[in-house]
Amino acid sequence: MSDDRPVTPVMKPDAEDEKHPRDMRFWLIFLSLCVCGFITALEMGVISAALPTIVDDLHGSQFMWVGSAYALGATALLPFSGGLAQLFGRRPVLLGSLALFAVGSVVCGAAKSMNTLIAGRTIQGLGGGGIISLSQIVVADLVPLRERGSFNGLITLAYSVGCGISPIVGGSLAATGQWRWIFYLNVPICGLAAVLVVAFLRLRTPPGTLREKLQRIDYIGNILVVGATTSTVLALTWGGIQFSWGSANILVPLIVGLCGLAVFLIYEARFAAHPMVPFDVMSTRTGLSGYAQTFFTSMILITIIYYLQVYFQACYNVSPTAAGVDGLGVAFITAPVGLFAGIVIQKTHSYRVPLWIGWIWIVVGIALLGTLDADTSRGKAIGYSIIAAIGMGTLILGSYFPVLAPVSVTKNAHALAFFVFLRNFSLVWGVTVGGTVLQNQLHKRLPAEFAAQFPGGVEIAYAAIPLIRTLEEPLKTQVRNAFADSLKIVWWVTTGIAGLGLLCSLGMKHYPLHTSVDKDWGLDGAPQSKVDDIESNDIGKPESHQIVG
Repeated sequence: MSDDRPVTPVMKPDAEDEKHPRDMRFWLIFLSLCVCGFITALEMGVISAALPTIVDDLHGSQFMWVGSAYALGATALLPFSGGLAQLFGRRPVLLGSLALFAVGSVVCGAAKSMNTLIAGRTIQGLGGGGIISLSQIVVADLVPLRERGSFNGLITLAYSVGCGISPIVGGSLAATGQWRWIFYLNVPICGLAAVLVVAFLRLRTPPGTLREKLQRIDYIGNILVVGATTSTVLALTWGGIQFSWGSANILVPLIVGLCGLAVFLIYEARFAAHPMVPFDVMSTRTGLSGYAQTFFTSMILITIIYYLQVYFQACYNVSPTAAGVDGLGVAFITAPVGLFAGIVIQKTHSYRVPLWIGWIWIVVGIALLGTLDADTSRGKAIGYSIIAAIGMGTLILGSYFPVLAPVSVTKNAHALAFFVFLRNFSLVWGVTVGGTVLQNQLHKRLPAEFAAQFPGGVEIAYAAIPLIRTLEEPLKTQVRNAFADSLKIVWWVTTGIAGLGLLCSLGMKHYPLHTSVDKDWGLDGAPQSKVDDIESNDIGKPESHQIVG
């Protein structure tokens, strides 16, 4: 691992003056990426408000698999997507991801059972993970890191709008018995994105025959990461729900999965001829800090999206649509804050201070959520969630700056694929940890006469919510209090996770932000960019004279 010794980088005299013109074609490509971000965000949040209705309609259990299956699909093949993009180009991989997402949406919309729905969500996840990864990679191909703050802020804006309206869309369709259109609506949006990609996303593609490219695929690494990820997700999803955490059914796949991930990283670092995750993307303390912050940020985000909806519906006796409206503050604060943070980073060329401030906001906001009772005013609940959202906006946008700044721009695709892998893998942990805590606490706190209605005994949160408004007093109040007190534990655990993220952020050093892009990529037919602004022997060295973040 690099010792991060202070070495002043050698800048090319004209690096600061390099211009990157933006024509109509560039902006149409950027529009296609915003549409891609919108549909993945819409799908992530739309389920949270509608899930109680969907579970009830399909007479199913295993509600956690609806979220975990998507996260599993979106995670397992992510490093592979970065490798494919390097070998075959960005456009075919992005189009394939959009096709998978659309197919998975159709399967979900037509589902007659929870098993079919879970299968469709897995296919959706395969496509969604590729869409997110390729969108990030294309932005890196077209926009230098130093200029990327505002551009990623705009993508974050589209993403946040999708997150913001998704609970309302999902709740409205669920309330009218039309939840299947939650999935069918994705198909025309995917079609629009595909048309834009085909028409305008014409980037350079690497030379070589198909046989040569197939020989450069890291097959062993892919088998390791898919198997290890699947094993880990199985354990996390079953733990405390189908089997106790101490049982062999949980410990064996969890240990095998985590050890498999360690073996994958060792193999990539020492043995792979064409690694999916080159070791140098993780060879600095700053890069590791960025990856850790990414993991914790996404884990916290999905916890807020899922379990704030549970609080609103269970404690305030509101419909899924009204709960979605109450959650709008999170999305519509996250977006402008993310854009503002991106502009600040772009103007100051500094990412550390914004990220530190973001973590402080998150810790304070989630700690305040941990004070909510069943009768706390809705204004306080919404206000506390907005405080956390201010930090979220900064972290969602800014956490990859410490990931990319220490490495050469030629490693963008691999670094970003692993970045998105960790972001999606953490979604599984967020849904699972929050769900396990909630289920176990409800099992202890719900009145016995109410819990007796659920033979499963533990997986009851989403099945119980629609029944609360039909209960007579004092049972209704007792159930509401049980949900509120159980969710307090969820928020306290999440506050601890946010504290870990803050601690990890303290390990960052300042690196100069690259002012050009990889010369081997870019718009087809456009002049190639100059090589990176930092000489190769200075890549990965922090800037010694910088005192500010």
